[in-house]
Amino acid sequence: MHAFPRVLFDEAHSESWTVRREVAEAINPAHPDDNSYARAAGLLRHLGYAVAAHTSGALRPEVLAEQDVLVIAHPSGERWERTTGQGSPVFTTEELDAVCSFVAAGGGLVVLAEEEQDKYGNNLGALLARFGVGVEHTTVRDPKHAHRDVATWVLAEPAAPGGLLAGVERACFYRSGTLTVAGSGTLAATAQDVPAATADGGASQAGATVLFATSDDADPAGAPLALALRYGEGRVAVFADSDLFGDDSIDDHDHRTLWGNVVTWAARVAEPGADGSERDETREGKAAAFGRLKGAVEELRPLQVKDGSVPEESKDRARELVGAIAECVGEISPYFPHDAFYLQAVQDDLAKWAAQGLGVPDFLDSLDLFHPDTQREDGLEHVVVFPMYTQNGNPDRNLEAVWIRTIWPGWLAGLEADGYDNPMFVPIAFEDFTSGYDTHSAVLFPETVAVRSAPERFTWGGIFADREAARFRRVSRAATEILRLDLPPDAARLLESQRLAQDTFVLWDLVHDRTHSHGDLPFDPFMIKQRMPYWLYALEELRCDLTAFGEAVKLEARGVPYARYVRLAILFDRLFRFPVTGRRVRNYDGLGGQLFFAYLHRNDIVRWTDNRLTIDWERVTDGVADLRGEVEKLYRDSIDRSKLAHWLAAYELVSAYVPPHPASTWARGIPALPEEQKAKVDAVLADEFPLSMFYEALSRKLADVVESTEGLRA
Repeated sequence: MHAFPRVLFDEAHSESWTVRREVAEAINPAHPDDNSYARAAGLLRHLGYAVAAHTSGALRPEVLAEQDVLVIAHPSGERWERTTGQGSPVFTTEELDAVCSFVAAGGGLVVLAEEEQDKYGNNLGALLARFGVGVEHTTVRDPKHAHRDVATWVLAEPAAPGGLLAGVERACFYRSGTLTVAGSGTLAATAQDVPAATADGGASQAGATVLFATSDDADPAGAPLALALRYGEGRVAVFADSDLFGDDSIDDHDHRTLWGNVVTWAARVAEPGADGSERDETREGKAAAFGRLKGAVEELRPLQVKDGSVPEESKDRARELVGAIAECVGEISPYFPHDAFYLQAVQDDLAKWAAQGLGVPDFLDSLDLFHPDTQREDGLEHVVVFPMYTQNGNPDRNLEAVWIRTIWPGWLAGLEADGYDNPMFVPIAFEDFTSGYDTHSAVLFPETVAVRSAPERFTWGGIFADREAARFRRVSRAATEILRLDLPPDAARLLESQRLAQDTFVLWDLVHDRTHSHGDLPFDPFMIKQRMPYWLYALEELRCDLTAFGEAVKLEARGVPYARYVRLAILFDRLFRFPVTGRRVRNYDGLGGQLFFAYLHRNDIVRWTDNRLTIDWERVTDGVADLRGEVEKLYRDSIDRSKLAHWLAAYELVSAYVPPHPASTWARGIPALPEEQKAKVDAVLADEFPLSMFYEALSRKLADVVESTEGLRA
């Protein structure tokens, strides 16, 4: 399963454009930019997409099967254009059938036609007719809306802002034809409207959405220049001009953004297993062995009390089960040879626990031998057996068995080695788990394990990126639908693709976690356990996310394709999931999300009008940077303050955007606070900063969705 689309440029039908710069230079030595889409291909590669050229042979189903988007850019006879010189500009009936079936099954198609379309000797008309679209044999003229005063270089504005056209305000169509949409027939029968989340609001014609049209002053007037439509499970985008994205035009106006948006929107989202990855031949054996282990652990868990011990009346059966669990660990151990010493220590700890009367368990010896941080190998699996509580999950120290898989792709390892070091961070995914993880918990921390004494330092922490991603997708998707938020194509794709979201969370967590120990006033990530007002932890977690957002901007510029999605994930999780998840008792993540929304709303970057949320996507990055500046200034200034003064300054920052509870003692200032420090903390209300009316309403509508994420499997 691949996270990013695979894009195929057809160059086997005498196309006048090529993604291979050397070919463009060969066919047009004087001006290769007139035949080169190399920069357009480079932009897609910068986004993480795989780009290839189909240079010979027919477009057969097997050629298209491995692709997510097919681009056909202006086939032509040699009389009219310099071309790749490969094949005929006419697609066979079998090829037309193959392309149509490819789209119907979920593939994307981007077609770039031309002015005076009929003269070029191709049959794009026959292809587009399959989707209910036609290309008129004309050349648009619009002297009042002309680029560089050339009447045939027509400046066009989007038919509707946002969605597929997010970030696009203007495009130039150079010597363009126009498009038509069938009012009946194939289109009406098989195509569906472009959904609001992707290209909302355009002038919809019989299932197609007009992206750009000529002005009322043009000849012809009010005619479509670009269309987008759905066909079966796939998507089609058509332009009546192919010059927009050529090497000499792609940097004009908003063409780069438009090109990225269109290909992203059209691209198929790969389903799990779609890349044909080989099946682990040992999986069935491992699954059966883990099933037996899981069954024994699940029978033992109800016999334990809060501290993990077993009451006298249950000890006889518990001893039998502990023995059976030890046998199961021994049975499964050969499947995990890299954990042999650890799994043997688990069996020894189980035996000692039973021999000592099944009191409070102590698994320090086995915990000392479990080091997934030294085995960060992509796909490496572990079976973890510990008595432990689960954060945001089960508060009791029950025995748990968790089968996990390490997520450590090469791009992530390279990034960590290149400055984003975080040796304790272990991104993981669930294979299976006992009921302690049938909760909201998405972490595996050694601090939660029952031991006789805590180690001097903990060397690893595991985060279940698969659960985090699935939970994020479910809540964010529901929130955007409820709020009728018009999503850009990359945001829509993030919510559609589990693989993309999972890898995005891995990168986000890598940068976020290391930030706790960097910068002014670095805090213990678990300072919530200390006697401090909870808004300090809210600010610390928010600071780390704002820093991760800023780092993502830098990484995106460096060509790390997941970075742009980290920015979107932080934005959506902070706006939608954090404020409405969990109880309203010292909910520090909820407060951080409230502050994030309130700051962006105060600065008119997010707007709630007519029961619809809108986001000024172009201003988000600057807005996040400004909020980060305020938080970092608080930290920097507090180096010279007393602890109480820092607490008060932090309270003032939060309450400047999120109104405190009307009954708050802290809101009344220093004279109202008790003298003793513990009493000051005790004076903090459980819900010191209540939800706004916006979030009260959203919380009610999302309650069932949030609840459904408990125990979520990707």
